[in-house]
Amino acid sequence: MKEKVIEILTEVRPDIDLSGEVKLIDDGELESLDVVALVGELNDEFDINISVKHLIPENFNSVDAIVKLIESLQE
Repeated sequence: MKEKVIEILTEVRPDIDLSGEVKLIDDGELESLDVVALVGELNDEFDINISVKHLIPENFNSVDAIVKLIESLQE
């Protein structure tokens, strides 16, 4: 799942280097429109529904945080 999230992130923002410990939100790597695009792709790919209440920085600050969010929505 982590590999797929990285693939989707790379499609949304190919200029972000995901090899290090980048904080996607705190470091300003993802803007609001990027998050909207990312949410749409994640919803489609993983058959989940990321709602407005899930749109908090903690859920999108890292690849691991995104994976954790997806896993919680698949339960």
